[in-house]
Amino acid sequence: MNPNLDRLHPYPFEKLAKLKAGITVPDHIPAISLGIGEPKHPSPGFVKQVIAENLDKLANYPTTKGTEELREAISNWATRRFNLKEGTLSPADHVVPVNGTREAIFSLVQAVVDSSAPNATVVSPNPFYQVYEGAAFLAGATPVYLPCDGNNGFIPDFDAVPDDVWQDCQVLFLCSPGNPSGAVIPRETLIRVIELADQHDFIVASDECYSELYPDETNPPEGLLQTCAAIGRDDYARCIVFHSLSKRSNLPGLRSGFVAGDASILKGYLKYRTYHGCAMPIHNQLASIAAWQDEEHVKTNREAYRAKFEAVVPILREVMDVDFPDAGFYLWPVTPMDDETFARELSAQQNVHVLPGRYLSRTVDGHNPGENRVRMALVAPVEECVEAASRIVEFVKANTP
Repeated sequence: MNPNLDRLHPYPFEKLAKLKAGITVPDHIPAISLGIGEPKHPSPGFVKQVIAENLDKLANYPTTKGTEELREAISNWATRRFNLKEGTLSPADHVVPVNGTREAIFSLVQAVVDSSAPNATVVSPNPFYQVYEGAAFLAGATPVYLPCDGNNGFIPDFDAVPDDVWQDCQVLFLCSPGNPSGAVIPRETLIRVIELADQHDFIVASDECYSELYPDETNPPEGLLQTCAAIGRDDYARCIVFHSLSKRSNLPGLRSGFVAGDASILKGYLKYRTYHGCAMPIHNQLASIAAWQDEEHVKTNREAYRAKFEAVVPILREVMDVDFPDAGFYLWPVTPMDDETFARELSAQQNVHVLPGRYLSRTVDGHNPGENRVRMALVAPVEECVEAASRIVEFVKANTP
């Protein structure tokens, strides 16, 4: 077996299951899960219809690169959404359809990391999406974690990173809007990151799968390619972005997204994927085209999340330190007791389930930026989210002085 498999940590939900082993939840109140970031809003009917009408395509092998029509739909969407210069995001060279961002993040790291280099590293925010770390381990690299605390707006202080870390860095992961904080990295910070990548020759890989869930219709989050366009970097050199229909369109089961950016990186990545064997089924490609070409269902989706935040945050503020996020569908509140105790006892007493923040983070130099926070995913219907918030208030009042 690959010895790097032994470097992998248990997934956060494995840890959560172990934490809650043996507890007895109250059976007189229904369970409400805020722990898993799985969208619960209805998938668009027109997307399902496209799949139903094209099931005959099961008889055809899909190509790794995807259809030209899908790559054009993706290119057109990204160009509109991120104000890119027309024609710079070529469907032929700058876009690769993928089966969701998890698969894409993992496979990109395998394709680009040179594990023969001394001290090959992959740098990521902390807390982080665990695939960043797992992909680094299995590519033979070492992860380096940049703390994202409340005192730095949950965005890494890139200028505080020593030069020797940047010198060894091969891939820097960004997550904007952040998971779990929802923090959006501003343009000036993205420009600084691009400068560092140029100086030290590493790839900036920006996970933007929450980019379409934001509170202000007039102020969508900036993306990495948008920053490139703003500074005239129309070749997107060293810059790669990941996008998905899972959160944007409530289609996590479709497993559809894309990677876009630097054509020279994507050329090698596509070669890797051809051997990896992960082409998107044609009926899913056709459904994805329909989803990327429609914005009305996305606006409706944002409205539903906005209503939940507006209903839940004021309730929780009675007993917790919690803020509205910049974007995304998570809350990242401070807990009045340690986060594991909070999550376990909340399940046991109120049948409400959240994820301890330390499970999304690593302890570095004695500090874990997820400790004493929990992640709450507002994915349930608004009535359930309000009920969960009310139970949390009751729980905190009953368990703190």
